[in-house]
Amino acid sequence: MPLLGKLERIEDLRSIWQHEAYDFSRWLAEEENISILSETIGIDITLQETESKVGTFNVDLYAFESETNRKIVIENQLEDTDHDHLGKIITYASGKGAEVIIWIVKRARDEHKQAIEWLNQHTDEKIGFFLIEIELWKIDNSLPAPKFNLVESPNNWAKAMKSNDALAETKRLQLEFWESFCEYAFSKPEFSKNFSQRKSRPQHWYNLSVGSSQCHIGLTVNTTKKLLGVEIYIPDNKELFEKFNTKKVEIESNFKTKLVWRTASKASRILIQENGDIKDDRDHWPKFFEWYCEIALKMKIIIRDIMSSI
Repeated sequence: MPLLGKLERIEDLRSIWQHEAYDFSRWLAEEENISILSETIGIDITLQETESKVGTFNVDLYAFESETNRKIVIENQLEDTDHDHLGKIITYASGKGAEVIIWIVKRARDEHKQAIEWLNQHTDEKIGFFLIEIELWKIDNSLPAPKFNLVESPNNWAKAMKSNDALAETKRLQLEFWESFCEYAFSKPEFSKNFSQRKSRPQHWYNLSVGSSQCHIGLTVNTTKKLLGVEIYIPDNKELFEKFNTKKVEIESNFKTKLVWRTASKASRILIQENGDIKDDRDHWPKFFEWYCEIALKMKIIIRDIMSSI
């Protein structure tokens, strides 16, 4: 008989994440974890910043939807739902002008399920409220694994998502594009020596680690605007961004065009873009891949030089 492990639920979420803002929000903000949430609700979430200001308050995560640029607010609660947090998500949505509102909780009370259902029924069809329960599971002595359960969502959201052939086609195209990129890029000795391959996902970005949690290189594709992008992404370190900024002229001399320098209250980006239509110009995919590799390798050298001077 095969040996099987025992599946066990971890009831005390705070045994893993002690603090919602300092522990859970930072965990959720990591690429692989925000991707799990994206898959749960069926939209690509691109993080803008954590602890984003809304008047005198802070929303846990502020983001946008990749293809439409709709604003997203995410509020986390490692306890049962309460009236205080229900009021917060409405306040944050109003303050940020958000159209997608996500409330992640340990357990959703019936009265708050009904409240979110009511909000979805009585708000504009462009507005969507999501109520999600977070669970942790392990097998014997394994590491805990998260599981998001969708409790409430906008009316007919799932049906609309499944029937939206254009969106489904975009997802398939993104996945095929990044899989083809990996096949191309990681067959190149210089590229594979500098970067580790990650799993390709049906989303508009593919991140490359540079060996530091302070920043990474992001490859992006915008199928709507037909743009490719490579960026140095700094999630929350204004001092590091200023280090790059002091070398702005020297950094831009490595490229044939000026870079876009963007900074918000938390995240900062140093971005270069190129025209590229991955849908109707498949014959040029190798050319796009070559451009990604060239720019990413240059950025890796720039990052190495800046980090070594700190």
